Amino acid sequence: MARMSIQNTLRTAGLDDAGQIADVLARAFDDDPMMTWFFPDEASRAQGMARYFATIFTRQYGPYGVCERTDAGVSFWVSPEGQDKAVPDAETLGELEGILGDRAGLFREAVAVAAGHGPKEPHWYLAVLGADPAARGQGHGAALLRSGLARADAAGLPVYLESSKESNLPFYEHFGFTVLGEARLPGGGPAVWVMRRAPRTPDAVRRG
Repeated sequence: MARMSIQNTLRTAGLDDAGQIADVLARAFDDDPMMTWFFPDEASRAQGMARYFATIFTRQYGPYGVCERTDAGVSFWVSPEGQDKAVPDAETLGELEGILGDRAGLFREAVAVAAGHGPKEPHWYLAVLGADPAARGQGHGAALLRSGLARADAAGLPVYLESSKESNLPFYEHFGFTVLGEARLPGGGPAVWVMRRAPRTPDAVRRG
């Protein structure tokens, strides 16, 4: 029997999608070095990551970002205007620390380091991009990425992201991102690569 294709048609993600979004992202990040560092217990990792992603979606990126989804992929973007609001407040940090348990201190340190090294120029920020491994190769991540890049290009703004999975760097480089630097998360955590993509003109987009 032929494998059924999962539709990669984009739609806006609403807060009532939180459960499905959390499950997709928990599967997408199951082998991500940063997430496995935050959730080292394999037995509870899937549940913990689903709660984590549901929390940041409902409390940060859903209300203050631009969130899109397909049947098997999710992206969280933040515009320049939304970046001051989309940071975790004290209540959100408290909820996340309850989910992270004894890794909460490391998470708080990582958030503080990221906040102190953010780019100063106006930009769009790609906070999360993930697709269910069962749908790998069907274009979900690419469709979600292109959608956000088009918004940034229309505004004439660069895009920033941090990738904690080295094997994903060529994917982003294909879309015009370059690596600005590599850093280690506090407490002996994994490496994170900061990437930037310059805005493209309509002619450059057509050529590339």
